Amino acid sequence: MKSFYVLLAAIGMTMAAAPAKAVVLDLSTVTCKQFIAGDKAEISMVLTWLDGWYKGDEDEAIIDTDVFVANAKQFGTFCTANPNISVVNAAERILGK
Repeated sequence: MKSFYVLLAAIGMTMAAAPAKAVVLDLSTVTCKQFIAGDKAEISMVLTWLDGWYKGDEDEAIIDTDVFVANAKQFGTFCTANPNISVVNAAERILGK
């Protein structure tokens, strides 16, 4: 549970330290290459959003940090091997199991 709070604090500090700029991301057009070249705050935000999206309404509002980190690593590996695929298609293959 402690690692959850550390992760949450790290994401919060990263987001707070980032300059306020409006960004609109259409994940259906963002390629894996563009995604992994993004800044850490953006990557963290998108991975967190995707994690929630693929859990759906029926699942509990729980973040298992071990599973989250494992999925993030799979995402990085998959996107490195498939740089031209969209982030949405990559997420479907990794998280849509």
